[in-house]
Amino acid sequence: MRMADHGKYVDKNMGGLISDLQKLIRQPSVSAKNLGLKECAGLVAKIMKNAGIKAEILHLGEKIPPVVFGEVRSKKNPEKTLLFYNHYDVQPEDPVDLWQDPPFSGRMRGNKIYGRGSADDKGELMTRIKAVEAILRTTGDVPCNIKFLVEGEEEVGSMHIERYLKKYRRKFSCDGVIWEFGYVDENDRPVISLGMKGLLYVELSMKESVRDAHSSLAVLIENPAWRMVEALKTLRDDKGRILVKDWYKEADRFTREEIGVIASEPFDEKSFKKEYGINRFVGGKKGLEIKKAIVGSPTCNIAGFSSGWEGPGAKTVLPSRALVKIDFRLVPRMDPIKQLSRLRKHLKDNGFGDVQVRMIHGEAASRTHISDPFVGVVKKAANESFGRSVVSVSSAGTGPMHSFSKVLGAPCISVGSTYIYARIHSPNEFARIDLLKKTTKCMCLIIENFGAGDTV
Repeated sequence: MRMADHGKYVDKNMGGLISDLQKLIRQPSVSAKNLGLKECAGLVAKIMKNAGIKAEILHLGEKIPPVVFGEVRSKKNPEKTLLFYNHYDVQPEDPVDLWQDPPFSGRMRGNKIYGRGSADDKGELMTRIKAVEAILRTTGDVPCNIKFLVEGEEEVGSMHIERYLKKYRRKFSCDGVIWEFGYVDENDRPVISLGMKGLLYVELSMKESVRDAHSSLAVLIENPAWRMVEALKTLRDDKGRILVKDWYKEADRFTREEIGVIASEPFDEKSFKKEYGINRFVGGKKGLEIKKAIVGSPTCNIAGFSSGWEGPGAKTVLPSRALVKIDFRLVPRMDPIKQLSRLRKHLKDNGFGDVQVRMIHGEAASRTHISDPFVGVVKKAANESFGRSVVSVSSAGTGPMHSFSKVLGAPCISVGSTYIYARIHSPNEFARIDLLKKTTKCMCLIIENFGAGDTV
């Protein structure tokens, strides 16, 4: 039985997908607050079992969020295994007052389901589970072994995922990984992403005096906020280029083949600027430079700056401390630990040795090569389900893809249902129902193509 049977099942049972997604959204699972994680893991396992997927909950320790492992063994092709990686944790709902509906309501209006996690990543997870259910219900078997790894720490950096992969390596062994998300562009084309950037997330802090003082004493006491601003100005120029010595030394350069793919990727500059209310890009980038930057340029971003009075009205205070959070996006071959060392040396060499640097999280970048046969499997399925697709060398975001590639030795590819302006990580996050349906059918085709060894 081919796609016609699976497709009819998906069409007929979209109500079940929507209902289960709403249940997941209504179960808060905020990893940053350690809220509802065990409860949500249990709910995911229950939904898997109802779909015919064997599920168990794996642990590393009482205080570490559990991983949900799902599996369906193939009777006709037990030698080949496809793994779906997803996460059940979500971002905090703040600021709550900007939501049109309660953030964990799962409210459906028209073609959209609203709520934290509707797109990132509970909606994506449901497309994978329901695809396996559709195949099982229509054929009684799956074309290859199917496995699920659903973690609860992705939104806080997947700190323990490599430990899970190593401890349960045999459980998670596979021949290919479908990543936890995938964007759909303004023209409803799925973007097949072959990699993810890495990340170095640090906290810079500076303490000048033993306590906050009256601001009239600024003629005598150094203001740590000014010192921090001066230190930050040494890190990056106005075009976005990082000024730390040897920062780009190991950074992987694009091959001619990759540049060709990047050049063919669509990017609507006007639409992007309109969505975010901006008039220009960093450094005045245009055309191909924009596309190359998105998929392959390191970044230095101030994620937060805290010092002194931040409440309403005026308070004439001279702060005693200043704190800044910075995330550096990395590209393949850039080692987070080596980059951290370079950052510390840079600050010291430039007269800011008093700035304390604390590493919060580090993750290496990863890419699957364009010529890998797995790319053809996914592209063929996406083209059939959506009518057309776009291949991207890498996502601009970060995830633990490098750990999967290193420990499991399997290619990883992102494809999914998340509309590019679905407001993930923001108030009023939503999933489009039509894209959930197309992606569920796409997952059915990926499973079939992978099991059959098909490519484009």
